[in-house]
Amino acid sequence: MAQNLPMTLTQKILYAHAIQPPRNGLRAGDIVRIKVDWTIASELAWNGMNQTWAALGKPPVHDKNRFYLAVDHTVDPVTLATDKRAQKLADLSRDFARESGIKYFYDANETILHTRFYRDLVQPGEVVLGADSHTSSHGGLGAFAIGLGGADITVAMVLGESWIEVPEAIAVEYRGALPFGFGGKDVILKTLGTLGRNTVAMERSVEYVGDAVRHFTTDMRFTIANMTAEFGGLNGIFEADATVAHWLSLHRKTHKDEARYFHADPGAEYVARHVIDLAGMAPQVAKPFSPDNVFDVTSVAGMEIHGGFIGACTTTEEELVLAGLLLEKMLDAGIAPKPTRNRLVVPGDLDIQARLREAGLLAAYERAGFRTAPPGCSMCLGVASERAAEGEVWLTSQNRNYENRMGKGSFAWLASAATVAVSAPQLAVTDPRPWLAQVDQDRFRRILRRDQDVHVPEVVTIEPAPVTAPGAATASAASDGPAGGPAASSNGLTGRVQRFGDHIDTDAIIPGEFCHLTAFSDLGEKCFFHVRPGFAARVREGYGVIVAGEGWGSGSSREQAVWALKGAGVQVVIARSYAFIHKRNLVNEALPYLVMKDERFYERAVDGAEVSVDLAAGVVTVAGEAFHAETPTRIVQALATAGGIVPAIQAHGNDVFERLTH
Repeated sequence: MAQNLPMTLTQKILYAHAIQPPRNGLRAGDIVRIKVDWTIASELAWNGMNQTWAALGKPPVHDKNRFYLAVDHTVDPVTLATDKRAQKLADLSRDFARESGIKYFYDANETILHTRFYRDLVQPGEVVLGADSHTSSHGGLGAFAIGLGGADITVAMVLGESWIEVPEAIAVEYRGALPFGFGGKDVILKTLGTLGRNTVAMERSVEYVGDAVRHFTTDMRFTIANMTAEFGGLNGIFEADATVAHWLSLHRKTHKDEARYFHADPGAEYVARHVIDLAGMAPQVAKPFSPDNVFDVTSVAGMEIHGGFIGACTTTEEELVLAGLLLEKMLDAGIAPKPTRNRLVVPGDLDIQARLREAGLLAAYERAGFRTAPPGCSMCLGVASERAAEGEVWLTSQNRNYENRMGKGSFAWLASAATVAVSAPQLAVTDPRPWLAQVDQDRFRRILRRDQDVHVPEVVTIEPAPVTAPGAATASAASDGPAGGPAASSNGLTGRVQRFGDHIDTDAIIPGEFCHLTAFSDLGEKCFFHVRPGFAARVREGYGVIVAGEGWGSGSSREQAVWALKGAGVQVVIARSYAFIHKRNLVNEALPYLVMKDERFYERAVDGAEVSVDLAAGVVTVAGEAFHAETPTRIVQALATAGGIVPAIQAHGNDVFERLTH
């Protein structure tokens, strides 16, 4: 099937997976059914997914070799031995793995979800849907990889397909050469600091391009794509090239023959192109409580910290090796670590841990005062036994520094593993550049086995052909129907406003420590537990209309955030914009939402204001003035009418997306 619309890289991959798309290619706003290559999840996500799976009658997995499940979010040896909640979550995943017969199941403390999947399974040109916002990581290898809520992933796991509204795209063009030791974390922090979180990337595909990219390692690309979630993008993606092909040849990938190399077309439509000059860049740090609150390390050098954490899914093998080499240099120079327990390194996979041990680098970490823990999300989530104490300031190589992220009342400062490593011995923020200059670069490459001579297959760029399968033509992006959100068929409602600002993240809506809960009422009582105590009680007093600014629901993909809002009794959410994953969760769970852009509305809808909402018409009245919300897409309206994704499948069966996109 020929196509003549110039397409972005993301559009090329989606077109190659589309079931009966438009004949001449895809454009932003098209709604398509897509074949899904992989679905992935953690035990924390499976806790909610299990509810959806049970509601669907526990149907068989579409392809037992294409669902990947890792126990990593809430577990460490102490927690597994003492915490019944963690034990329950792990056992739920183990039971499902046995019952379903899936091939790729990794038990507690074997790997971090994205680390093993990146190293062993994902291929360029694939579509990956994960119940974790950092599924975007796999765009580093040229896959279209996005996080969604558990209900979406369960459905894709069962049906082997999903639906998507083709996103708008931006190009982020990197220029300038980076010196040795600067990695993906510095690059993405520089990008966030320059362009801002949940701004130009919001709900868009972010395609990373430019001459500098050709010199980025795959680990660098992984980290940049990983933190596209913090940028606000739907997905982050690099064109797979000879660097990727070489990396694939070095690793024991089990699906190497499935790599497909797509390139964006000349003339592909991007909303904007943003140039980031990396020349002369200093190492970057992000201050609490936002990953775009970024500064040069020199501006905070010498600041005292209470601890240093090197780990989480964003911290790659490359960074772990480099940090170990830096610690060796510091120890050799006679720098003695100050006494503290607050140094922790958590390699992302047992294979990486073994390589660090073989190279003598784990010993260097330990001599520098680091404790080594087995793979897991650990302090990045702050829900297992390892967490920062109230009032403590930690420098960390993780990806999020939201309030309470590492533990209640803690302060997370983001940096590269290299910056954390050189800062940890003396518990003071330190510029890593003088130490980087002393690292043996040949040894660095040998440890990572980049000195090996391997056969690299020729990279052949291909053009996509859509999936041949029965189905309906795509729906247009909008319709002349009602302007309400997922519950457009509901009656009108009245209530008082609880007002929120911009970028309210799902960690704030429901902290990770409560994501083991499944009863809506229990989750509702914990809604906004740390940042707005008494939220649910206020909803019961009639303040059930949330009015917020940009980026409502950013951060984690946890569908428990929507469950908590429903459990608290929230009637409707009205915001300027929504994080993509959270908006899909609102749709799937049939919690009404409206997109409202009118500035005058926000002037009038102050905290405590009484409003009336006609969901069917998408009209909100406050202080006697009516305001009109944006019109949703046709599939959103269809899911609204059905009452959410589970009722829709119960009504339409395996043909649900054919019916809803017709």
